Amino acid sequence: MLGIILKEARVYREIKEEGRKAEACQLITRLLTRRVGELPQPVRSQVESLSLEELENLGEALLDFTSMADLDAWLAALNP
Repeated sequence: MLGIILKEARVYREIKEEGRKAEACQLITRLLTRRVGELPQPVRSQVESLSLEELENLGEALLDFTSMADLDAWLAALNP
């Protein structure tokens, strides 16, 4: 019985985490579009593949962005 409850709790946490990531991704994408303009599909895909922690970091960093070049540089720094 306890094993089933623990499994359900883990599944619930994973689903909740995915929901938080999806919401963060949607918000960050909207903010980026407003800050630097429409995102090309490859850039949008790259943003969507970020972890929740990376999305949170991007949310802070985008406050200093003035152009798409800033976003490109930030994303390139993730994968040197």
